[in-house]
Amino acid sequence: MNPAAVATTTAAGAPAGPAGTASGHVTFLGAGPGDPGLLTLRAVEALALADLLVADAPVLDVVRTHARADVGTAQPTADGEPLETGADASTAAAQLVMASARTGKRVVRAISGDPGLDASAAAEMLACARAGIPFEVVPGVAAAVGVPAYAGVPLSGDVRFVDAATASERCWSEVGASSATLVVSTTLQTVAAAAAELITAGRKPDSRLTVTVAGTTTRQRTWTATLSSIAAELKATKALPTPEGPIAAIAVVGEGTEQREHLSWFETKPLFGWRVLVPRTKEQAASLSDQLRSYGAVPHEVPTIAVEPPRTPQQMERAVKGLVTGRYEWIAFTSVNAVKAVREKFEEYGLDARAFAGIKVAAVGEQTAQALVEFGVKPDLMPSGEQSAAGLLEDWPPYDPVFDPIDRVFLPRADIATETLVAGLVELGWEVDDVTAYRTVRASPPPADTREAIKGGGFDAVLFTSSSTVRNLVGIAGKPHNVTVIACIGPATAKTAEEHGLRVDVMAPEPSVLALAQALADFGTARRAAAEEAGDPVTRPSERRPGARRRRV
Repeated sequence: MNPAAVATTTAAGAPAGPAGTASGHVTFLGAGPGDPGLLTLRAVEALALADLLVADAPVLDVVRTHARADVGTAQPTADGEPLETGADASTAAAQLVMASARTGKRVVRAISGDPGLDASAAAEMLACARAGIPFEVVPGVAAAVGVPAYAGVPLSGDVRFVDAATASERCWSEVGASSATLVVSTTLQTVAAAAAELITAGRKPDSRLTVTVAGTTTRQRTWTATLSSIAAELKATKALPTPEGPIAAIAVVGEGTEQREHLSWFETKPLFGWRVLVPRTKEQAASLSDQLRSYGAVPHEVPTIAVEPPRTPQQMERAVKGLVTGRYEWIAFTSVNAVKAVREKFEEYGLDARAFAGIKVAAVGEQTAQALVEFGVKPDLMPSGEQSAAGLLEDWPPYDPVFDPIDRVFLPRADIATETLVAGLVELGWEVDDVTAYRTVRASPPPADTREAIKGGGFDAVLFTSSSTVRNLVGIAGKPHNVTVIACIGPATAKTAEEHGLRVDVMAPEPSVLALAQALADFGTARRAAAEEAGDPVTRPSERRPGARRRRV
């Protein structure tokens, strides 16, 4: 590397120039082929230090979540219009990153795939080197390698890579005459022409190939055909013609394509490509959305309730002070929001988790327990069975004046919570301070396009985690379309859904959001198996539009 490209680091983490003074720095970072999970650890470190991210929109979406909230973003433009490819885009990007680096900024130039395999990125690096601007390169997963892996097509033995856009006649002749596995970077619109070039060069017309678009993302789609039949296959499946511009594709020709039937692990995930509506508060939806993504789904979070402080804070203030003065033997948390409310009140008074010293802590379930652990508190009691107020009562010890010096329980909860836990604790001999820690109110309606997708069948499934989520979603957005799969966390929620004219397709075996996601995944697996057994194409629920609305059963 050019000596100008080598940068040291100051104690504050900023690159230093030759004399040790802080200066700008550019990181050419490979963002991979599309899946944000393919970013390297080094890439995440570089993004956390960035002052400016330079990338076109799709790449920016992949890397931005790992940068600071206040990071600047920019895209190469000309006359106000975004430039994504070509020499003009490369020149504009080089000017942008160099101008920013000269002001002392740490610039991350994010490139799709691997910058080491990108001619435009190489030109930008050379411009930085000539200008004496220090830079580094963080490799990424190249699309030509990552996409076949996600398509279930192994690359082994003699493998050759071809860029169809720049390949010469001599190149086609050489690869066409060989028996090597070919990985061709092309577009959906020109893949048939590339196949014809290979046939002309000597490849057998019945040579198998796969063509993958949107590789490594939940929009991935792969076609399997032969060199001579790929054009007809794309037409028969209505992949072409398309009103869109060129759609990037990776084609693989060779023996590895024959193993796809057994090795297609990504596109066969239980909920692959399903758009799943998660009507919860954003904080509550996080773990559920993560699990849905692991099944291949695309979660769409729509808050149906908003959490607000109690109208009169004095009761909560007295209870928190009582924690410090030893008024309580127990504190019971029945939701993540209750933990959040107490934590915020603690911070208001300058308290931390040490205020729980000597107090037993109960949590109604795993999500609530995790929120407590993040606060620095390990629960003393959790339900051994059902994760609910009733389940917590099953394990709650009765008051014993010999072993319990204090007979009082602090119960911070929502204004609309049921009385199950209070009544049960009183029956066990405990005195309960039932305190409104927060209020739940109906959230504002989602954007118009989301409302239309809900009512028009744009979502494949919706997960209802409580009766209130059913009522509130219908109230702010309308009733989900009849093709949408309805999944409920338990019998009470299912009953409310049915009362609103919805047919319940999936119910969790236990009242847990993770069990609910698993139940939906099992439903998706069974649905796929039934389609394959019947010889039908595997489709998502939203891809079917029956003429009549389905009836409630």
